[in-house]
Amino acid sequence: MNLFKKEINNWDDWGNIYQSIADFSLLIEYILKKEKLHFSEIEHLTPGTNAVFRVGDYVIKIFAPNESGIDQTLDLKTELYAVKRCNTLGISVPKLIAEGTVEDKYCFAYMVTEYINGIEFTKAEETMTDIEKINFGQKLRELTDLMNTPCEHFNDIDVINDKGRYRRWDSCTENFKCERIAYLKSHDFGENLFVHGDLCGDNIIITPKGDLFVIDFADAVLAPKIYEQSLVAMELFKLDAKLLQGYFGNYSTEELTDLCFNGLLIHDFGGDIVKNYIDNVCEINNLSKLKDMLGHVIIHS
Repeated sequence: MNLFKKEINNWDDWGNIYQSIADFSLLIEYILKKEKLHFSEIEHLTPGTNAVFRVGDYVIKIFAPNESGIDQTLDLKTELYAVKRCNTLGISVPKLIAEGTVEDKYCFAYMVTEYINGIEFTKAEETMTDIEKINFGQKLRELTDLMNTPCEHFNDIDVINDKGRYRRWDSCTENFKCERIAYLKSHDFGENLFVHGDLCGDNIIITPKGDLFVIDFADAVLAPKIYEQSLVAMELFKLDAKLLQGYFGNYSTEELTDLCFNGLLIHDFGGDIVKNYIDNVCEINNLSKLKDMLGHVIIHS
């Protein structure tokens, strides 16, 4: 068909074009016509890893082909499962409209979902009052409680034992890394549930009516609930007291410290999040010291 003209031989090639409307316009038009969906003006959306655009009432996500050097098969499988599960359970996520592949210059997998009219939490938070923050925290807790429930295995990721997910702690001392691995093997973190895995400010949309929608499930996994909640507390809320109050209710600093400590130890992004709060993490020699420092950050936030 020759709809896509650019060369993709590595990840840099993909990074140079994945936000280009001009490069993807013919492919997008073909996909929408193939799915019998209305084609209209293409607009940019917040960039991620894959090519994501708004076309009228739809969001189309085109996954990087294998020639980029990154196999997106797992991300695609995870996103499709997650969106279908949430749609079935009535959880507030965009409805899946279509999915498939296009064999062109490269094999492009895609998914089409409804477009949700709203703004990202990152932007909405800037003007939130204390009451609005509490209300948001309560609404998000209701949503995640519906989402963080048992489900079948939908990918092969093991958040506790997969050593490939330890890399964000690589700069820490050998003693710390050994203690962490021993702790992961011996501690009971709770039942594995479905978690979104990346509830950051760009992945939550707030509509004009105040409804919340969650997007981008590429990092969804089966994990203990604290995996989700530690990220919400420290990455999404940035330990804001009113947001925390809404989400966690009447929490104690000791409870929150314990939750964040355990959740970040197993989270794929945990090491990076800790570095955002604590200087010289690489010098922390044991888990006890890390927990004390996290507690200090939480108390003084």
